Amino acid sequence: MCGIAGFTHRGRPAPEGRIQSVTRSLHHRGPDQSGVHESADCSLGIARLRIIDLEGGRQPVYSGDGGTVIVFNGEIYNHGEVRQELERCGRRFRSRSDTEVILQGFLEWDLGVFEKLRGMFGVALWNEPAKRLVLARDRMGIKPLYLLRRNGDLYFGSELKALFGHDEIQRSFSTEGLNSFLSLNYIPAPYTMVDGITKLAPGHWLEWRDGVERSGAYWKLQFAPRADIRLEAAKDELDHLLRLSIQEHMIADVPLGIWASGGLDSSTILHYAHALAGRQLKTFSVSFQGRAFDESPWFREVARKYETDHHEFDLNPAQGLADTVAKLPYYSDEPSADAGALPVWYLSQMTRGHVTVALSGEGADELFGGYYTYLADAYAQAMRILPRPLRALARGCAGLLPVSDEKIGFEYKAKRFTTGAMLNPLEAHLYWNGTFTPEERRQLLSRFQPLAAPPNYSSFLELDQHWYLADDILYKCDRMSMAHSLEVRPPFLDHRIVEFAARLPESMKRNGSKLKFILRELMRDRLPAAVVTRKKEGFDIPAHEWFRGALRPLLLDTLTPKAIRESGLFRPGAIEKVLADHEARKTNYGYHLWGLLMLFLWKKEWNVATR
Repeated sequence: MCGIAGFTHRGRPAPEGRIQSVTRSLHHRGPDQSGVHESADCSLGIARLRIIDLEGGRQPVYSGDGGTVIVFNGEIYNHGEVRQELERCGRRFRSRSDTEVILQGFLEWDLGVFEKLRGMFGVALWNEPAKRLVLARDRMGIKPLYLLRRNGDLYFGSELKALFGHDEIQRSFSTEGLNSFLSLNYIPAPYTMVDGITKLAPGHWLEWRDGVERSGAYWKLQFAPRADIRLEAAKDELDHLLRLSIQEHMIADVPLGIWASGGLDSSTILHYAHALAGRQLKTFSVSFQGRAFDESPWFREVARKYETDHHEFDLNPAQGLADTVAKLPYYSDEPSADAGALPVWYLSQMTRGHVTVALSGEGADELFGGYYTYLADAYAQAMRILPRPLRALARGCAGLLPVSDEKIGFEYKAKRFTTGAMLNPLEAHLYWNGTFTPEERRQLLSRFQPLAAPPNYSSFLELDQHWYLADDILYKCDRMSMAHSLEVRPPFLDHRIVEFAARLPESMKRNGSKLKFILRELMRDRLPAAVVTRKKEGFDIPAHEWFRGALRPLLLDTLTPKAIRESGLFRPGAIEKVLADHEARKTNYGYHLWGLLMLFLWKKEWNVATR
């Protein structure tokens, strides 16, 4: 795994040592080897983690005929197939690297190479004679790629910090990014939290040729549910696709493990990996021992069934939580309001002590309908038949329920649901996945801007795949794992499985009150019954409790009246009221406060100004 960075400078000398310094900012993504390429018009850099020793000692920056150079972040699982096709076309290789396969494929098929690749990647190719830079990102957005245009030149990097290494780039808040963050808990592409910096969308390429840009999509997911698909046939196809994908994702010349939460998704990955490995596997889990939402009984049962070498980390306040939370803004790159980043940090840290590559179950919830928000969407649709005053009465009654420290207790769910039932369906769905309602944001922000409508979508499942999956789930996993130089691979996001899921009727995803119906039916007689049938609570922290306890000093030291006032982002007294209401147990604002804490820590870390 790697981090890449670069910039164009059209005949002007690049600042001395600049490409080396921005590449060093990505050292944690690839501590094993680094390299740069500098020419009169473009500078490229890469920091690389050695996963498969196929390079034969060659430099990490590859050059081909015609003056074309490549830097590449990711893994191409079908590079052997593509190599054979290229060899039939007359191409000759100097190594067995997937990086060279992309380069030779680009020389042979130009932009057509990207649709032939299965894997996760961010890639840059520079052709010196044509003054042409081509960037591309994998179909699902597993690997990141940030962009900035300035005076006709293009800057790019795997993380924002690679762009922050350019002194001439100003850092100020993006209004769209901030509003998205407070609305969704994340920032969907193309927005970022920094004005002028964008993300290349998943499945897209961008060409810069001597100052002129064009871009396009090499892959677009088509949601086209088919009513004629039968359950048994669909189960057989999913079984086949999972075997293919997991077999490819297990290719590595370094130790490999499995993230095992005890839920359906990760246990499915472990089931297939166990059948394919022919050796004992290592599994890794995070527990919350002694708490109602602790999942250790389930992941221990799964570890026993498959006789794994199991390792677990107990996440509790004695682990020095405040010191760890204070580190997150640097490695998060953008502020993340997803409190699940903390257990992923500790899981990555523990895993990297044993292996270099881990498989995870990311993506299954979005593909197969695994979130309770989908049930809430359906229940709220029925509730909206009631007159608005009756819905308001239900919300008022929910507000009278006593507040507890439970991670997501009944009172918390009741208040969120009844509030969402007062909103339109889109606002409600985003609110259940996010933090503040539109009215709460209006009261909070000094300059409120309604959230821009999303692109056309046929269902909330499709919306979450385009936004939530790439810019929350995969973003969180990439930054926390790369902070520890760990490569995490999500087999569910093989694009063949993604396209298969997009053809399924919704009844095979949400069937009544049953979520991920087809996956549960497939694994019913393979996994322990408790794993298949239980309701998974998620992978968050007890934020409500910790912000009244272990994390309270950090919260109050960060969200000071002075810091809030100097930010210029919020109305006077608005955040103070949120803090006071949470402290007085008038309501649980734990996840709201996590986002605000990350925002202010991130602003201080990167010295981002308010326009």
